[in-house]
Amino acid sequence: MEIKEAIQRAKQNDQKAFNFLLDQYWDYVYGFQLKRIENENDAEDITIQTFSKAFDKIALFDEKYAFKTWLVTISRNIHIDLLRKEKRQPSNTISNDSEDSYYEILDESPSAEDKLITEQNLAKLLRDIKKLKPHYQEIINLRYFQELSYKEISEELNEPINNIKVKLLRAKKLLAEIIKNK
Repeated sequence: MEIKEAIQRAKQNDQKAFNFLLDQYWDYVYGFQLKRIENENDAEDITIQTFSKAFDKIALFDEKYAFKTWLVTISRNIHIDLLRKEKRQPSNTISNDSEDSYYEILDESPSAEDKLITEQNLAKLLRDIKKLKPHYQEIINLRYFQELSYKEISEELNEPINNIKVKLLRAKKLLAEIIKNK
């Protein structure tokens, strides 16, 4: 399969085309992010978000441009958005201007109400996950509840890592649709 054909098939929601594009461009996008942020986990997370967003918006891709360039632009924008969010985080320290400045650590532990809300949200989330097909339920369970790495999930399910990543992208997208359509 060549790139143009894969893009056309991906626009028609062909899973094999998505896998092909992921295989073709994963290393490039991941390498781009790794050079920018020098953190393997963050680079991988941003790369996953990049492909998720690209596959969600593949119908908008203009074939006058290079697909690789489009992916890198998405990836760069995701990284910029994450940096902006970090800047908006409130400071964990309070100081005064006197010579005897001090630092006060803010109490960020959850209150009883926060814990109750979290438990209720988790229960709703679990009900929504059960609406997914079993193979999507399994991959979400392995990644987010058992906290296995992609490599460990790949070994557990005896599938290539890129397939695991694509399935996880699909599972998250379907779960988001279930939650949104409530």
